[in-house]
Amino acid sequence: MSALNLRLPESVHRHIREIAKRDGVSINQFISTAVSEKISAIMTEEHLENRAKRARKGAFKKVLDRVPHRKPLPGDEM
Repeated sequence: MSALNLRLPESVHRHIREIAKRDGVSINQFISTAVSEKISAIMTEEHLENRAKRARKGAFKKVLDRVPHRKPLPGDEM
């Protein structure tokens, strides 16, 4: 594990402190979890962008053509 010096605006620090206390975790654990969630979001976005680059419209249309045509459920109408 490594250490990191971090400067935060007092308002951000205050919010972190309050939320961590409310959640019953340390400030370090809260920040570690928050950074991990952000990393996961960025990596997921990159994965989806890379996957979308490999997509073929014709193949997508073939899949959609197999969906049965029926009336939408109540509340799902456009």
